Amino acid sequence: MIRLDHVGKTYRTRRGDQVHALEDIDLEVGDAEFVTLVGASGCGKSTLLKVVAGLTPPTRGSVRLRDAVVREPCPDVGFVFQQPVLLPWRSVLDNVLFSVEMLGLDVKPYRKPAGDLLDLTGLAGFETKYPRELSGGMQQRVAICRALLPGPSLLLMDEPFGALDAMTREEMSLELLRIWDERRTTILFVTHSIPEAILLADRVVVMTPRPGRIARVLAVDLPRPRTMELEFDPRFKAASDAVRSLIFAGRATTR
Repeated sequence: MIRLDHVGKTYRTRRGDQVHALEDIDLEVGDAEFVTLVGASGCGKSTLLKVVAGLTPPTRGSVRLRDAVVREPCPDVGFVFQQPVLLPWRSVLDNVLFSVEMLGLDVKPYRKPAGDLLDLTGLAGFETKYPRELSGGMQQRVAICRALLPGPSLLLMDEPFGALDAMTREEMSLELLRIWDERRTTILFVTHSIPEAILLADRVVVMTPRPGRIARVLAVDLPRPRTMELEFDPRFKAASDAVRSLIFAGRATTR
């Protein structure tokens, strides 16, 4: 699904200084795979998502989506941000439909799929409500529905649950796993939470401090479907310890 070859990204500040955000990133993500990215703040996780999405070009290397070089935003890619970024003057249903409007598609055929997504995420009956009438978790569910409605083959998620309280965050993690299990959309998910990264993923990509490199890619050997009780599994603790040691070591290791 995704292939990154020797990807690097350098920014130039207003003062003319260069900031090396990413360095020599090689990564492949398979079809229907759930991959999480973890690392210290500022290590380039969000930048990597933007490069994959075509929102910013790499300085070096290339990104391919199904063998096509990514040079600009692709309609086959959905993006969910940390904040829901809903339009306050539009209802829940109209916010979900906004993604197909932006693609220039006829909205009518998408009304039923939008309703099905709202039902899937527990939002049936809230179609006519406005963002101010929803909790933070419900708003983020609307944002996920909006990203999924056009049927993207790839979903990029940049700390989508980071602003939620702990209990809502766990609930949303399980909700996302349920949606992924049903739809099998390829997901690349950025998080600061090591337990969240392990709970969700087939593989966890651990990044080094800036310039962000891949320290190691760890396969998660845990059964699906997953529940919060897995955190008590010795394999979960072993994976957490491995990820934590890599992050705090602050240096790349052999994959």
